[in-house]
Amino acid sequence: MKWVQEHPDKASKRDIGKAFGIKGSARIDLKRMLKELQSDGLIAGSRKQFRGTGELPPVSVLRISGADDMGDLWAEPAEWEGDERPKILFMAKAGDVALRAGDRILARLTPVVDQDHAYEARLIRRIGAGPDKVIGIYRHGSEGGRIVPVDKKNSKEWRVASADSKGASDGELVEAEQAGPKRMGLPSARIIEVLGDPMAPRSISLIAIHQHEIPDHFPDEVVLAAEAAEPVALGARMDLRHLPLFTIDPSDARDHDDAICAAPDEDPKNEGGHIVWVAIADVAHYVRPGSVLDKEARKRGNSSYFPDRVVPMLPDALSGDLCSLHAGVERACMAVRIVLNASGEKLSHEFHRGLMRSPASLSYEQAQAAHEGRYDGDTEPLKGPIADLFAAYASATKARNRRQPLNLDLPERKIVLSDEGQVLSVDYRTRFDAHKLVEEFMVTANVCAAETLEQKERAFLYRVHEEPSPEKLDALREVADAAGLQLAKGQVLRTAHLNKLLAAASESEDAELINMQVLRSMTQAYYAPQNFGHFGLNLRRYGHFTSPIRRYADLIVHRALVSAHGFGDDGLTREDEADLKETGEWISSTERRSMLAERDTTDRYLAAFLADRVGADFVGRVSGIAKFGLFVKLEETGADGIIPLSHLGREYWRYIERDGTLKGEESGRVIAVGMPCLVRLVDATAVTGGLTLEMIELDGKSMPKGSGRQVRHKGRRIVRAKDRKKGKRRRKG
Repeated sequence: MKWVQEHPDKASKRDIGKAFGIKGSARIDLKRMLKELQSDGLIAGSRKQFRGTGELPPVSVLRISGADDMGDLWAEPAEWEGDERPKILFMAKAGDVALRAGDRILARLTPVVDQDHAYEARLIRRIGAGPDKVIGIYRHGSEGGRIVPVDKKNSKEWRVASADSKGASDGELVEAEQAGPKRMGLPSARIIEVLGDPMAPRSISLIAIHQHEIPDHFPDEVVLAAEAAEPVALGARMDLRHLPLFTIDPSDARDHDDAICAAPDEDPKNEGGHIVWVAIADVAHYVRPGSVLDKEARKRGNSSYFPDRVVPMLPDALSGDLCSLHAGVERACMAVRIVLNASGEKLSHEFHRGLMRSPASLSYEQAQAAHEGRYDGDTEPLKGPIADLFAAYASATKARNRRQPLNLDLPERKIVLSDEGQVLSVDYRTRFDAHKLVEEFMVTANVCAAETLEQKERAFLYRVHEEPSPEKLDALREVADAAGLQLAKGQVLRTAHLNKLLAAASESEDAELINMQVLRSMTQAYYAPQNFGHFGLNLRRYGHFTSPIRRYADLIVHRALVSAHGFGDDGLTREDEADLKETGEWISSTERRSMLAERDTTDRYLAAFLADRVGADFVGRVSGIAKFGLFVKLEETGADGIIPLSHLGREYWRYIERDGTLKGEESGRVIAVGMPCLVRLVDATAVTGGLTLEMIELDGKSMPKGSGRQVRHKGRRIVRAKDRKKGKRRRKG
């Protein structure tokens, strides 16, 4: 590289070979080496000439370094040998893919003068994400060390040079990134952050936060902007302070962004009808388009919730204070007034920008107890409003039953932690009518938002949930058939068909299995400016409106409503409307990122909880089958563990891809999804969340032992585990 920089006029492959005395077959190695340097962005090629990186060519490989406070995206050369890297402003154009820090791109560069940057770049194509990152345990060695990944899906270790260890001690949790190109052998990494003791209390969620690159620290300017916000005066807002708009949330809720109340409709034309109010925190007033708060909220996309912490979309000064509908204080809100008839059908609705004061913040348990006639100090003054709300819900339930949304019944796990962060227990959350009430009226409010914005021809983001694919439905039918149940075939699938299947399974031991399989057959919901309906809710149009504290999609809908009604100058801008497709794709990806991080954290907490019970037996059910083994869901905790084929008795198991089963070569025994089983916990690794199990009984019968003789399978002879233990060596037939 140094020679290329010093001899720019003699940098052909031939010149380089001559300068270094490379002859014969060694020229093949030179060609490979030059290709690697090019792919890593260390040199740039033009026909047969190569350039050093002291001067950037018109087309260069860049690395996106991130966005500044104004939202401008900056880049830098993928590799640079000089003293100061040139600043490069990335100029996005319509249709460009969304880029994030670390992405590598091929870009066309234009030099600029009299600016605070040296080049402007336009995208040719993205050529890969940024350097691979790994979260793992550092193991010190004589010449540096190694990193053992905490991701149970990735067992490849990384080599770390002493100079790149950043002072990490043996056994510490570290975050590292790829150092240099990937070649044969262990990949090289440089440690970028030492995270400390992996088994320390509250480190478990930190692993997932770093592993999935969830931003968990607010820049100073974002925090200052949030702390500078002030309460809202009534002004031109509708005064809703007389309404008993109370919140109903989990007892450990960290924010309160929705409040509801109801009353009988006094209109004689709507006998037996109800007026329902749903009020949502007016986040749009505080988080204005283009502001530092807005850019940070969009970058995060949503809040992420873990058993020990929440990574919020907005700083606490907003999410925990001014945008949270606390009892007894005045709060800005966006509210919708909904008129229902006696059968629960929506007759009309209208939106208002208001000011409210909640009389109480209730938990689901409190609301349910009050509904059943057991009042406390918070609910006693709200006897009438609580009764009115549940009466309105009774009517709404009639309409819901006619609509037939997907009626899944899956228990939600709750991990209970001590003050020190240790797992005390794993419980299942009790689901009350109070939960269903809140969900029903939030769904109704979301429908109102979508209908209004369609009617006013305003662009916004729909919540889209498309119907299941034929392949997933076929897999569901096979599981249903194995359980002695049926799913209609040869007709347009409706949620009513799935509900019929769920109802048929509800009283059987296969209820949870069928619910899980129906859930797995569903497509992933996402956000888009085009409407493709919501299959699961059986709704023609749907948009998220009710949680702008924790979802950027809802903030977009609030701004669209502000613009549509002329409620203020903080509505959705034309620039935001033009970027809705890209925004929808981005926040759909951040939502998936949070879901994976939350699931991984739950797995790790469950593994930590079960670590002291290695060797114990558990009742479970086969939840999945693959070529390498099967998965079992434990009944007690809902944890998922893996049983490798080597833990399935001493015989060869054939994977039958057609119906997703395993079949014993000698016994003929078939293992299918849904079978009850008794398993033994072999290993529980908290840092990865991995549980390894051994099958003891399947469907009430002990596992087959097998004869131990060889079995010829597709031209190969299989050597059994017990043969290997005896030291017997057999060659392939």
